[in-house]
Amino acid sequence: MNKIRFLTAGESHGPALNAIIEGMPAGLAVSEEEISLQLQRRQRGYGRGDRMQIERDRVQILSGLRYGKTLGSPISLLIFNKDWPNWTHKMSVVPVAEPVAPLHMPRPGHADYAGMVKYRTDDLRNILERSSARETAMRVAAGALTRLLLQQFGILVFGHVLRIGSVEGSFSAVSLTRTTPLPEVRALFDQAEHSPMACMDPETTLRMQSLVDEAKEKGDSLGGLFEIVATGVPVGLGSHVHWDRKLDAHIASAMMSINAMKSVEIGLGKAVSERFGSQVHDELFYEEQAGYYRQRNSAGGIEGGMSNGEPIVVRVAMKPLPTMPTPLRSVDVGTHLPQNAHYERADVCAVPAAVVVGEAMLSLVLANALVEKLGGDSIDEMRRNFEGLPSTPLAW
Repeated sequence: MNKIRFLTAGESHGPALNAIIEGMPAGLAVSEEEISLQLQRRQRGYGRGDRMQIERDRVQILSGLRYGKTLGSPISLLIFNKDWPNWTHKMSVVPVAEPVAPLHMPRPGHADYAGMVKYRTDDLRNILERSSARETAMRVAAGALTRLLLQQFGILVFGHVLRIGSVEGSFSAVSLTRTTPLPEVRALFDQAEHSPMACMDPETTLRMQSLVDEAKEKGDSLGGLFEIVATGVPVGLGSHVHWDRKLDAHIASAMMSINAMKSVEIGLGKAVSERFGSQVHDELFYEEQAGYYRQRNSAGGIEGGMSNGEPIVVRVAMKPLPTMPTPLRSVDVGTHLPQNAHYERADVCAVPAAVVVGEAMLSLVLANALVEKLGGDSIDEMRRNFEGLPSTPLAW
């Protein structure tokens, strides 16, 4: 990222998680409550594990604000892990007289085995603590800041679950265009917001819950497919001129960086390989009052690595979580004998929570692209530059 960047730190069962976000403009109103609201959304979902009953994530802002507004300096955030008192010995940062026995049974599908080889450790605890999805709480906090920045320029980010396992809903956000009224968009995603599966359709939600119950009974886990949508994005974020400036490349990288994500699609995604070009490319129209518009959004709001003014639609596939009550087969790295994989409490299904993490990552990418496009060190300066953006090719 060129303008806004962030780093997170902390282990799943350590004392706390923290983050530093750099590059936020001065003058943006921020509150801990707004960030904590996004953290609460991340803890939602049918099929979540016991950890969500322990943690009630709230953020503390340690720097970068004065009287509720950003200063333009780095912002540091802190989230305490409430489960830490139960792990003070196992996760002590100082030497202890009697360390706990190392964990030798790497879980297939997890970072355990590759991490143990890479970092030359025989204890998968040293790997799982940082590779845990607990880290994504800090991403959501950082994303909440950039979400507030985007809202200043009319850019809104939504998400919903398309599929859990074999159960799929009928709605795809590719059907939305720039001309879709915002109240209609809000109403659609409000339905997902009130669903325990973050799904828009009540009947599909019940079928998803039933499948989660089945997986829980079997000691298994489930993945799924979700969509993240950004509306109000101006034309021209990103660039076609270099591979590392393309907006869709940054989006794909951000989504694939989330734990357990295995594929990313923009717009129609892989379906473009199954259709004629005339069925794929979004024709351009013009009317005096409406300006330029399209009747469909197969491109998902991005052409040539740049935003084209249509809603940005990102579809992400999440694999089933690799930690399961009925463990898969593994090998004890100490004895080389067959052994069941390590089991630690986990979710049966975390796709509704992954939606919130996806929203945060898309917010971070778009905010970075917006700051890069507009320049400026303060919100007022960015607004002035935003008002000067051309709306048509001949508007300069």
